[in-house]
Amino acid sequence: MARYVVIGAGIVGLATAHRLTLDHPDATVTVIDKEPRVAAHQTGHNSGVIHAGVYYKPGSLKATLCRAGSASMVAFAEQHGIPVETCGKLIVATSADELPRLDALFARATANGLPVRMLSGAAAREHEPHVAAVAAMHVASTGIVDYRAVCEVLASLIAAGGGRIMLGTAVTGFRDGVVETGAGDVPADFVINCAGLQSDRIARLAGIRTAARIVPFRGEYYELREDRRHLVKGLIYPVPDPRFPFLGVHLTRMIDGSVHAGPNAVLATAREGYSWGRFSARDLAEVAAFPGMWRLARRHLGYGLAEVRRSLSRPLFARGLARLVPEITEADLVPAEAGVRAQAILPSGELVDDFLIESRDGQVHVLNAPSPAATSSLEIAKHIVARLAAVSPN
Repeated sequence: MARYVVIGAGIVGLATAHRLTLDHPDATVTVIDKEPRVAAHQTGHNSGVIHAGVYYKPGSLKATLCRAGSASMVAFAEQHGIPVETCGKLIVATSADELPRLDALFARATANGLPVRMLSGAAAREHEPHVAAVAAMHVASTGIVDYRAVCEVLASLIAAGGGRIMLGTAVTGFRDGVVETGAGDVPADFVINCAGLQSDRIARLAGIRTAARIVPFRGEYYELREDRRHLVKGLIYPVPDPRFPFLGVHLTRMIDGSVHAGPNAVLATAREGYSWGRFSARDLAEVAAFPGMWRLARRHLGYGLAEVRRSLSRPLFARGLARLVPEITEADLVPAEAGVRAQAILPSGELVDDFLIESRDGQVHVLNAPSPAATSSLEIAKHIVARLAAVSPN
C-alpha cells in the first residue's frame, strides 16, 4: 500500500491530496502544514478570481491547466454548494496607444480558445457604465469564488476519503522513506511538495538542486467603501504592459459583494510579510544574496520605484484606479488585507513564467505556482498525480 505525503495545505496541496484519495483509495494520504489552519497563506489571501487563461503563452502549462481549471473549479463549487459566479471581465484600453497591446492580447486569448469579444468604448460601458475605455476585450469565462471555502470542502473530502491532515506541524528533514516533522516521523513512499512560499526551501531540504529561487512580492489591496461599490459591476482590468512582470492595479467584485482594488506589487520584507511591519532578516538576506533579484531589480528599477511610491501613497493608488474608473477618489478607498505572491526567479533575473514542477525518485516539487494556480488547482493536481506514476518510490 503506497504512502503519500503532501507538504502544504494550500489549495494546490489539498487538491492534490484529494485527487490521490480518489485515484488511489487503498493508499495512505497525509497532508502536512506548519500553520494551524488550511489556506493560511497565498490561497487564503487570494483575490477570488477564477481566471480564464487570457495572458498565458499558448501551449504552456498555465494556458492549458488554467483553461481546464476555470471549468472544473466552477463545476466543483456548484457540486459542493460553494457560492460561485461566472461574471466575465473587461480588459480596457484607456488610450489609443494601448490598442495594439489589446489587439495582441485578443490574439493570444483567441489562440488559447477562449470566448472573448472586442468592444468599442460605448459597448464596454454597457457592461461597466462607469469605466473609461476607448476599447475593451470582454472575457466571458472569468468568474469569482471563495477559495478558502473551496479549501475547507477539499479538507473535508480528504478526511472522508481516509486521508489525514496534520496542521501546526513543520517539516524538519527527510531520510529514506520518512518525512521528519516536529511531531515525529511520517512514513512516505512519495512526497509532493506544494509548500508555496517555502517550496524552494523544502526542495533544498529534500536534496533537490534547483536554479529557481522563491522571491516574495506583496500584493497590497484597498476596497471600495460600501456606498461606492456601485461603480464596479464585475471585474475591470487594465491592458498589461508586457515590459513589466505584473498586471497593474485592477478592480474585482468579490463573491461577498465587496470590491477590491489592487494589487500594488512590492518586494515583501518577509516571505510571509503581509505588511511593511512584518520583517525577516533571514528572508531579506536570502533575497540580497541572490544574483537573480539584483538583475531583476536593475531591469525594472523604474517600475519597482513607482510601485513603492504607490504603496506609500493612497492618492497615487487612487490615481491608478481612476484611469479605469474616473469617479474613484482617495476618499473611496479603505485598506484591505494584502497577499504575498511566491514568484520563482532564475539567476538570470528572469521570472519563471510558467508553472514549474520538478520530479525525482519518490518526489514531486511544485516550485512555481503563482496565479492562476488557484484557478488551475484541480487540474494541477491531476498533472501531479500523473507524474507520480512515472517516478519510483523512495
